[in-house]
Amino acid sequence: MVRLIRLAALSSAALLFASHARAQRSDTLALSIQDAVALALRTGDEARTAAALVDVADAQVTVARASALPQIRINSSYTHIYENARAQAVGQIFNQPNTYNSNANISQPLFQGGREWAALRVASRTRAAARLSADETRARLSVDVQSAYFQALFTDRLVEIRAAGYALAEGRVRQIEQFQNAGRAARYDVLRARVERANLEPSVIQARDDRELALLELKRLVNIPAGQPVALTTSLNSGAVVAMLASLSSDSTANGDDRPSVRAAELLLQARRSGVSIARAERLPTFSIFFQTGFQAFPLSGFPTTRGEATTIPCPTDSPQTSCRPTSRQNGGWFQDRLIGAQLSWPLFDGFRAKGNIDLAKAQARLAEVQLHEEREAVATEVARARAGVARAKALFAAQRETSTEADEAFRLASLRFTRGLGTQLETSDAQLALLTSQTNEARSVFDLYLASAELARALGRSIPLPPQTPPARITSSPGTGVQKN
Repeated sequence: MVRLIRLAALSSAALLFASHARAQRSDTLALSIQDAVALALRTGDEARTAAALVDVADAQVTVARASALPQIRINSSYTHIYENARAQAVGQIFNQPNTYNSNANISQPLFQGGREWAALRVASRTRAAARLSADETRARLSVDVQSAYFQALFTDRLVEIRAAGYALAEGRVRQIEQFQNAGRAARYDVLRARVERANLEPSVIQARDDRELALLELKRLVNIPAGQPVALTTSLNSGAVVAMLASLSSDSTANGDDRPSVRAAELLLQARRSGVSIARAERLPTFSIFFQTGFQAFPLSGFPTTRGEATTIPCPTDSPQTSCRPTSRQNGGWFQDRLIGAQLSWPLFDGFRAKGNIDLAKAQARLAEVQLHEEREAVATEVARARAGVARAKALFAAQRETSTEADEAFRLASLRFTRGLGTQLETSDAQLALLTSQTNEARSVFDLYLASAELARALGRSIPLPPQTPPARITSSPGTGVQKN
């Protein structure tokens, strides 16, 4: 009976553990390089900031366009007069204690010295520059995400290499201990093998920490919570990298003139030059016309609700015609009120404010010209640096393609020689170190070549191609357990 209870308890625990493991796997986010880049461009702080700046520029265009369009306003007011000096001095006809006014005003500027069109050009070019700057930000963010993604893949590969090296060292310790028991190895050989194994353990731990940090950096860029388990589902194919590099190397004369940052600087220079026209327009006259229509009411009390009517009160029949003046009386209702006019304004002297604004606009134009020159130089330097990086990565990639295979063969031969008593432990250790180094360099050369190609594409202002989907061994990060390989 007790045995049955134990078996039931163990079965329940196994079921609970299996359900928890399935739930944890279902919560894992499968993330390809395409998904990572798209997520960063959609939710990343850098991308959202660039999009907000574009929205600001769009609003500035609307504001600039409004200065050339007609303005329509509706005004309403109420005034109560307690004492009227004019009524006391002239006559009670001017004593209207309550005044209600409601009207619509329409105004249209006909001439503003060209400032409205210059302002519209400034806003439009600033908006175009903001959009190009957003493209530049997205390209930079795309490269950063790819770098973080493949850094996580590389560190995972590094963990594999270091763990394999540690396993080989562990196996060699057991082998030498067997040799010692058989009288074929000395105590010194055993101690040396154990020390070599212990010296490899910190590198394995460091590689695991680097993998965890690389995944955290990737999560930061794509706005994924740090505790969210993530499985990286894209690997890097050396053939795809070579094809991508060939497409970029087809045009060796490109110097980055089509780079979004350069075009944005050019548009900003044009906007600053249009700003000089705006400043000069302050010296010119402005001319506009306006039309106003509405109603006014002058009730003695209360709110007017009827149409206004005025009646003339004739003079009494017995009053002298020379001293009598007819008067009028209104019912306190609404009377129509319409007017049309034109306005001309010409600032003849404004305390040299216009001159100061012109000097300021010219200085800003010169500054924008210098910034454009600096941006072109910076882009040319980036292109040259990117080409040099591609050449270096390409040379390392070509050099490491055969080295790893040869190092693996050399280590197997050294191990075989040591097993048969023809080689020494030092030869085997050196061969293993060379194998680990070559495997690390081979993995790094592939990632470095791809990232160098992506950086060159960004420097030239081209679209950055993403590697094709080729599912690798999945790299998973789990909260509280570090990073593990499925």
